[in-house]
Amino acid sequence: MKKWKVGTPDRKIISQLMLKCGVTSLTAASLAFKGYTNPEAVMEKLNTDELSDPFDIKDMREAADVINEAINNDEKICVYGDYDCDGIMATVILYTYLFEAGANVMYYIPERSEGYGLNKEAIREIHDDGIQLIITVDNGISAVSEAEYIYELGMRLVVTDHHQQGEQLPRAEAVVDPHRHDCFSSYKFMCGAGIALKLVTALNDGDYTMALEQFGDLAAIATIADIVSLTGENRFLAAYGLELIRNSDRPAIMALKEISGIDDSRLDTHSIGFGIAPRINASGRFGSPASAVELFLTEDYEECLAAARELDSLNMQRKNVENTIISEIYDMLEADTMLLHGRVIFLCGKDWHHGVIGIVASRISEQFGKPCFIASETEGEIRGSARSFGDFSVFKALTYASDMLEKFGGHQGAGGFTIKQGMADTFRDSLEKYAYENHRTMPEAVITADYAVQSAELAVDNVKGLSLLEPFGMDNEKPLFYIDNAKIIEITPLSGGIHSKLRISFGASQFDALLFRTAPHAIPVQKNSWCDMIVSLGINEFHNRESVSIIVSELRPHGFQQSKYFAAFNAFEAFLRDEELPEKYYPVMLPSRDDVVKIYKGIPDDGINLDTLYIRLSDPQINYCRFRTSVEALRQLGLIKYSVSDSNISKVRVTNKTDLNSAPILVSLKEKIGSSSTQ
Repeated sequence: MKKWKVGTPDRKIISQLMLKCGVTSLTAASLAFKGYTNPEAVMEKLNTDELSDPFDIKDMREAADVINEAINNDEKICVYGDYDCDGIMATVILYTYLFEAGANVMYYIPERSEGYGLNKEAIREIHDDGIQLIITVDNGISAVSEAEYIYELGMRLVVTDHHQQGEQLPRAEAVVDPHRHDCFSSYKFMCGAGIALKLVTALNDGDYTMALEQFGDLAAIATIADIVSLTGENRFLAAYGLELIRNSDRPAIMALKEISGIDDSRLDTHSIGFGIAPRINASGRFGSPASAVELFLTEDYEECLAAARELDSLNMQRKNVENTIISEIYDMLEADTMLLHGRVIFLCGKDWHHGVIGIVASRISEQFGKPCFIASETEGEIRGSARSFGDFSVFKALTYASDMLEKFGGHQGAGGFTIKQGMADTFRDSLEKYAYENHRTMPEAVITADYAVQSAELAVDNVKGLSLLEPFGMDNEKPLFYIDNAKIIEITPLSGGIHSKLRISFGASQFDALLFRTAPHAIPVQKNSWCDMIVSLGINEFHNRESVSIIVSELRPHGFQQSKYFAAFNAFEAFLRDEELPEKYYPVMLPSRDDVVKIYKGIPDDGINLDTLYIRLSDPQINYCRFRTSVEALRQLGLIKYSVSDSNISKVRVTNKTDLNSAPILVSLKEKIGSSSTQ
C-alpha cells in the first residue's frame, strides 16, 4: 500500500488559468498543482517549440571543427557508443550523418560483458583498425585513464556525453557535455542521442532543419527510453519525434511498430517506453547491440522485419529471465521473511543475469516500497544494482558501505556495485546501519493525485483538454486525480476474473471504472460500500461515441486513516528488527486470543490479500500493528501460508492442536512487556 497525497491547488489560480490560457479545469488544476501559477509560466511550458543553439554547449564548436576537419582529411573515424537504447540511437544518428557526409567512419559499441564506456582492450582493437579519431556518444565524461591511453596510441578523442562530470575531465580535443562545471548552456537534461543530434546540427552550421527531419524520431525514442526530464527542449524533441514516428517511413520503425502491435492513432510515450525501447534494449542485454544498430541502418523493410522479430525474441527472453529471477526472489523471501522487514531489501543470488538485475531491483522496490539492492555472484564476482525513491540516496548508502565494495557508482535513485569476496552479509548489515542512522523514519512510497475532481468535471471535453500536457514522462507525469466518497454499485469480473469493472455513483452521476490486475474478490471495498480512489483519466471510443475512461490506480474505504496504518506498520517492522520502541507500544501490539481467532476465521478458503482482510475486518479493537502481529504468529505456527508475490494469506490444513502462546513473536512481545513492567 502506498501513501496517498492529494494536491489542493488554489481555485482562484485554476480559474485564472482557465480564463487567460483557455485550458479546461482539469488541465488548469494539474498545471497549478505543478507550480505553473500564472499564464506566462503556462505558455512557456506548453509552447516549447524549438531547441537552443547547439553552440551554447561548451566545446561544441571545437568538436564540430575537429570532426569536419577529419572528414575533409579522410581520417578514419570511430563513433564509440553504449549498449543501451540511448547509446544505440546516438550511435545511429552520428554514424549515419558522418557516413552520408562522406566520412571514412565505423562504429563500435561494447558488449555488456565489456562493461560501460571506453575500455582499453577496445581502444587497442580500434587503433589496430587504423582509426585516427574516436568520437564518444552517451559516454566518455569519466574515462580519464582511457583518454590518456587513446593519446598514447597516437589517436585523438572527442567526447560527447550527458552524464555528470567527475573531479577531472578526460583529455580530448573537445568535451561536449552540458553537465560540465564550466558549461553555461540553458538546458542541461538531454540524453546522449539528444546531444548527438545537436552535434550533427553543429556539423551542419547550426541549422536544425536536416537534423530534426532525419533524426528527430531516433532522438525522441532515446529521450523517452532514457527517462530524462521531459521538460523544456526534451518536451519539444519528444513531441516532434512522436509525430515523425506516427507517420514514419523508416523501415526499422515501421517494423518495430508492427511487431510491438502499436497503433499509430494511439502512439504516445508509453508506446515507446514499453513497446519499442525494451526491444532495442534487449539487443544489449541478451544479444549484441550491433544488431539493433544494423536494424536502423538497413533500408530493406523485409530485412528490418526479420531483425525486429529477432529483437522481439530477445525481449521475450529478457522477460522470461526477469520473471525467473523474480520467482527465485519470492522463494527466498518466503523462506526467510525477515529479508522483507529490513529497512532496505538486499538479496544476493547465483548466476542471475546481470543484464536484468537493475530491472528486477526496480520491480522489487516498487512492489515492496523499500530501497532495493540486488546482487548476483558469477564466477566468484558479486555485482549488483540498486534502486530507491524519496530522499534515500543509493549513492550515499554505497559510499557508507564502500569498505565492503570493490567499486561502485550511481546517484540518488540508482547505482551499481561490486562486493568484495566474503563481504555480502557485512554489506547488508552496513546498509541497514546506514538506513537506521540516516533515516530513522524510512521514506514511504507515495502516489500523488494533482487534484480532487468533482463529478461534473468528468466530462469528455474536459478530459480531452489534458492532451495539452502531453507528452508525459519524467518531471511531466500523466496527472492522477482523486475521487472522494464514491459508492460502488456493481463489481463485474473481466478477462475471467483477472481484472474488475466497477460501476460507481459519484456526485449526481454514475461512471464505469476499471481496476486492472485485481480480481473482484481481492478488492478491499465491496458492493454498496463507499470508497475513495486515485485514478487516471482518458477517452474511450466505441461506435463513434466518446466517453470518459476512468482507470483506478488505488482504491480504499472512504475515510481510511492512512497515518495510523503506516505508523502501525513501521512499529511492527521495527519490533521484528529488534529496534527499541516506546514501552507503551508493546501492550497495544499484543493481540488477544479472540483477536487471532477472529482474524483466522476471516480468511476465506481460497485465501485473501493481507490488507484486504484487515480492511474487511473493520474492527476498531484490532489496530494494524496487532493485526500484523496476529498474522505473523499464525504464519510462525504453520496455520497459514503467506505468498510474497501477491501478499495473499491462506489457511493450512492441520490436524494437531497448536499452542498460540508458543509463537515466537508473541513470546518476544510478552518478554518486552514483562521487562518494561519490572523496570
